[in-house]
Amino acid sequence: MQSRMEEGKDPAVRATPSRPFPLRLLQFFLVFLVIGLGASFLSMYMIRHFGIHNVALVQSTIKPCFELPVTIENWIRPSSGLLHSMNDTELFWRATFVPRVKNYPFERTPKIAFMFLTKGPLPMAPLWEKFFKGNERLYSIYVHSLPSYSADFPPSSVFHRRQIPSQVAEWGMMSMCDAERRLLANALLDISNEWFILVSESCIPLQNFSIVYRYISRSRYSFMGAVDEPGPYGRGRYDENMAPEINMSDWRKGSQWFEINRELAVKIVGDSTYYPKLKDFCLPHKCYVDEHYFQTMLTINAPRLLANRSLTFVDWSRGGAHPATFGKDDIKEEFFKKILQDQTCLYNNQPSSLCFLFARKFSPNALGPLLDIATKTLGI
Repeated sequence: MQSRMEEGKDPAVRATPSRPFPLRLLQFFLVFLVIGLGASFLSMYMIRHFGIHNVALVQSTIKPCFELPVTIENWIRPSSGLLHSMNDTELFWRATFVPRVKNYPFERTPKIAFMFLTKGPLPMAPLWEKFFKGNERLYSIYVHSLPSYSADFPPSSVFHRRQIPSQVAEWGMMSMCDAERRLLANALLDISNEWFILVSESCIPLQNFSIVYRYISRSRYSFMGAVDEPGPYGRGRYDENMAPEINMSDWRKGSQWFEINRELAVKIVGDSTYYPKLKDFCLPHKCYVDEHYFQTMLTINAPRLLANRSLTFVDWSRGGAHPATFGKDDIKEEFFKKILQDQTCLYNNQPSSLCFLFARKFSPNALGPLLDIATKTLGI
């Protein structure tokens, strides 16, 4: 009866014998064995054909991407290009690194960093090319232009790939000082830059490179005008909200175009005390910050290092908010004799007739005449 009941059960519910577990384990074992043997045969093939010493050599030359520099050259060699992804906060922090040991453990040739603050093209570039020619070890170039401008200098030009990451700079606004600090910070990344000159696209050299280098490198002072000027355009621009960091007695005015040494460049880039005061209380139509910020800050922090004059000649005799512009009709020998010979100033506390090394503002149509007289009149 029991066998008949079993025969009557639905075949779908009959118990089916399961596959033995040891067989499945054996299958996994065989798979791993095949993989292991394959890897072994591949290793023996590589060693046999390439040699164990070559394999070890390849392994020893593979270095992790985060490995730190191991030679002094990694720290002192300037980058071949100026483009980077640092924002201003990161750039300024990096640029203010100062060696505590003043004796350089390598041969260092001090250079002048020429910093061009421009909207776009450099119409006087051919004249500057003549000025720089033959002095490659003694200078470096940095160009801050509008971000929308893309320079097309040929590889043979001294301005080729010398643009730094830039932002919009507006006349009379703190963004103009931001651009100047940005130029200084990028130039400070090259440890060989010792002096820093700010010029514009309308600026020209008045002397040859040798005279400029000797004049700046032998000076005890940096050339930035910082005058305590009474009246509405000097003290009249001071705002009492700047105190106590900046008092009326500290307030100075001077030309935007300067030459400073490395010590002062680091002070400007690293400043966080005076910047917010000028940004908030030196506003356009009453106060033009590029005429006061660096001049006041350095007068407070390092007055002993300032010659208190600019190396760049400008003509304010025609009046107005901007200096005179010189065109092709102005470019005559008599014009430059007036600038170069009819001047008196102090150089290293001694009277001197050589006061200006640069001049502005020159229109693009002045380039041709300037190139014609550059050798005879300017010695370029």
